[in-house]
This record gives sequence, structure tokens and C-alpha cells, in this order.
Amino acid sequence: MPAKVTVEDFVLSLGKAGNTSNIIKAAVTPAFAAQFPGVNGLGISIARLDLAPGGVIPMHTHPGASELLLVVQGYILAGFISSDNSVYLKTLKKGDIMVFPQGLLHFQINAKGKTAIAFPSFSSPDPGLQILDFALFANNLPSAIVEKTTFLDEATVKALKAVLGGTG
Repeated sequence: MPAKVTVEDFVLSLGKAGNTSNIIKAAVTPAFAAQFPGVNGLGISIARLDLAPGGVIPMHTHPGASELLLVVQGYILAGFISSDNSVYLKTLKKGDIMVFPQGLLHFQINAKGKTAIAFPSFSSPDPGLQILDFALFANNLPSAIVEKTTFLDEATVKALKAVLGGTG
């Protein structure tokens, strides 16, 4: 028997600010298929991004979707690195949009010291997320491998693993 679908599957509020009291001073409130069943199968999703002063969304990628970022408050320095290592960088203000092609490394930084709010939308109901810093330093990948593949010294790798909870 199919699950009962209600109007609540197609309505979600992103009106409340997320908690930015964390290491990155940022919060992302997703409206992906897991939180917002109405987008399942539609090829779209959205989220709310809150960036406190000093906030940053670290270098990351969405393996399953392109992203379009709409700034509604404040200023955000946003950029991405193309597959040929060209850098595309811009300070965005209210009303500006920027697109980040699927799978490319990109980031957002609070640019002016007052809270910034944006709405990233995605070309998938489940865009996926891999944050580069956490992929390298928040797991049990042996430090020697991280050192060899990143050209970082042992002390730096161990310090970053300590901050982000990695072992090895």
C-alpha cells in the first residue's frame, strides 16, 4: 500500500535562522528529499545558508548536482575552481546569484562582517556533499598518506586532525 501523501510533504519553512555557533560560524538548513519529500523525483532542492560574521562554508563539492546561490542579505565572497584550475571569484550582494557547476570545488565566506543569508538551490533532490577539509582530516586515513598526498608536514596534519576529530 502506498504511503499517504499530504500537503505537508510539499510545504517546508526555511524562515528560521540556523545555529551558527560552531567552528565554521555557519548553518545550512537543507530542504532535500529527506527533509522535504515533495522534491523527490523532481530534480530540484533548496537550502537556507546563514553565515555569521567570520563565517565560512569550506571548500566542498556536490557530486550529484549543480548549485545556484541567491543572496538575500549581507555580502558573500563566493568562488569555485574549474577542472582546469581556473578560479572564479566574486563578492555577492543582496539579489546576486552565482552558479557552481556540478562536482567542482567551491566555497562561500561572509564578506562584510554582518550576518549574510542566502538560498542555494540544486539540480537534484539529493545533491550530496563532500567538504574537502573533513574528507582529509576528520577520519581515520593514516596521517602518513595525508602528508604524502597533500605535501603537508606531519605537525600540520596532526594539528588539523586534532581540530576536526580525525585519527591515524
